[in-house]
Amino acid sequence: MAADPIKVCEISDLSTDKGYRVTSTSPPLAVFLTEDEAVHVLDDTCTHQQAALTDGWVDGCIVECPLHMSRFDLRTGAVDAPPAQLPVRVHMAEIVDGAVWVTLSEQAPNLPPGVRPRG
Repeated sequence: MAADPIKVCEISDLSTDKGYRVTSTSPPLAVFLTEDEAVHVLDDTCTHQQAALTDGWVDGCIVECPLHMSRFDLRTGAVDAPPAQLPVRVHMAEIVDGAVWVTLSEQAPNLPPGVRPRG
């Protein structure tokens, strides 16, 4: 059974030059607005070592982790450059009346060694 969507922010909270961090979930979420005005949501924790992807750099549909430069595809969560080996989870986003609503993935998160989601 799919989880109910949650409101995470307003579209006006987003910009194309940086990610928006949502801390009300575990793990936190990263919300990105790309140049083509698409909204992408993924886990905000790099799978290599604990670092917030929202602190990284966005280039097109790729975000680069600020710690060791692992790169992830915003559309799929796939690793585009090491040292990370596991993808980050991607969540479904929908814009309704200017608000960003997210349906969380039912997959288990790929977290770095020693990091556990809040219960």
